[in-house]
Order: sequence, then C-alpha cells, then structure tokens
Amino acid sequence: MPVTVTRTTVTTTMSSSSGLGSPTIVGSPRVLTQPLGLLRLLQLVSTCVAFSLVASVGAWTGPMGNWSMFTWCFCFSVTLIILIVELGGLQVRFPLSWRNFPITYACYAALFCLSSSIIYPTTYVQFLSHGRSRDHAIAATAFSCIACLAYATEVAWTRARPGEITGYMATVPGLLKVLETFVACVIFAFISDPGLYQNRSALEWCVAVYSICFILAAVAILLNLGDCTNVLPIAFPTFLSGLALISVLAYATALVLWPLYQFDQKHGGQPRRQMDPGCSRSHVHYVCFWDRRLAVAILTGINLLAYLADLVYSARLVFVRV
Repeated sequence: MPVTVTRTTVTTTMSSSSGLGSPTIVGSPRVLTQPLGLLRLLQLVSTCVAFSLVASVGAWTGPMGNWSMFTWCFCFSVTLIILIVELGGLQVRFPLSWRNFPITYACYAALFCLSSSIIYPTTYVQFLSHGRSRDHAIAATAFSCIACLAYATEVAWTRARPGEITGYMATVPGLLKVLETFVACVIFAFISDPGLYQNRSALEWCVAVYSICFILAAVAILLNLGDCTNVLPIAFPTFLSGLALISVLAYATALVLWPLYQFDQKHGGQPRRQMDPGCSRSHVHYVCFWDRRLAVAILTGINLLAYLADLVYSARLVFVRV
C-alpha cells in the first residue's frame, strides 16, 4: 500500500487537482477549460514555439544550444503526454503515481526552462550576429521564460496546502528533493573534467558526497513515483529523516573542503581567476577551470541550504497509510 504524506493538521481527505478549489474533471475535453488545463496549454505552446523558432534558423549549435533545444523538446513532449492522459482519463493506467508525477515533472520543467532561459542568451545568443537568427533566438528565449513561469505557477497551484492529504512530492520536502537532484546534476556538469579533483583525496570526497546524496534523493523520488515506498527495509519516514540529516552533514564538509582545496594556495588552490591561464581564452562554449570551481562552490552552498530546509520541513510532516 502506498505511503501518503499529510501535514500535521489534517482536516480534509479531498484535494483539488488545479489547486484553485475547482473539482477535477476526468476524461473530458472540459479538462482544457479548467485553470490548470489552460496553464498546461500555455506550457505546450510556449515550449513548442521556443524550439520551433530555434530549429527554423538552426540557432542551436554547440553544447549550450543543444541543452536548450533538448529542454524545450523534452518539456513539450511530456506536457503533451500529460494532457493526453488527462483528456483520456488514463490516470489509473499510467505506470507512475499520478498523485506525484505531474507536480514532480512541473518542478523539473520549471528548473530546466529556467536554466535554458539563462544559459542560452548568455552563452549563445549574445555571440550571434544581428539578423534573422538572432531575432529568432531572442524570441525563443522570451518564450522559454514564459514556459518557466507557467511551470512554476503549476507547482504553486498544486503543491500541498495545510490540512490536505496529498502525495509526498507535492509537499515542500518533496519539491526540495527535485531541487537537490537538479542542482547536483548541474554540479556534475561542471566537474565533468576529472582534472578538477583527481589525485586529491579531499576533493574526491566532495565528488563522492555529490554522488551519494544525489543517488539517495533520486531513490526517494523514484520510490514515490512508483508507489514503492513499502519496499524499503526501514520505515519510509525514517529513511527520509536519515537521508536529510546525512546529506546536511556531508554537504557541510564539502562546503568547507571544496573552496579550501580549490582556492587556498596553501592547499594547491588558485585564489584569483587571473592565475588560471585557461580563463584568458575567450570562447563561446568554453568555461575555464576557475569558473567551474567557483560555480561548484556556490552550488554546494545552495544544495546545503536546500537539505537544511528539507530536514526542517520533514520534521513537520506526518505519514499515514491509505
């Protein structure tokens, strides 16, 4: 039986899928006329327009352009699947928990579109010459921002409210799990070159922290999406509390060790950007090692704050079986 998460003050056992108090309409075209349905249509159209504008002029060369194109195509495809499932009333046949999947996806999509809305214009669009390609790229960036706002709005509408019985992923700790895994993935992108940490035990420990905490958070998400929380050898609330505590302690060590060994000369680091010869090169797709080190240090701090908030909010949740 799946584990359902509720706030400490439970006053109702029914919740609205739109987050606006309107009843859920299952398997009907009227789904599209509801606020949440209209919002998903906006997500569908904005992501479609974004990748169409870019594809029409081929303005997506290189890793940054490829990432943005993947983001818009992926978000468009999954949003279309969600709309088809709701139009056909196929939620019970969907292989994942419909109580948890839409809001999990919406949170990831908001983060994906946010990253594309920042990365694409700063690392690609500004280097394009004035003309049709640049105009299309700028317009695509604008629609990417619209998509990001639309997905973030869905998360705000459908997240758990005090007194509601809901899936774990709709609660603040559940949404924080999405943020934690997303930030970890960005960290992995920055440390993809082993030269940043190889043969230095303290830095290798930091990479192990990022990897282990990511895996544990991903397991928690997958267990909820698959309604498999009862397969753990320990109680799921205990697993979540232990995960949050371990992650806080581990990230605290990484927050100290990573900057210390990357920026302190006594430990072989480079305190100033000018000391990295790679940073003197100017290339549209190149990020020098010093900038990567700084980005990882900042992202480590962000994830530590996310895990701290996760630990605090988890203590306020009550788990019941339904």
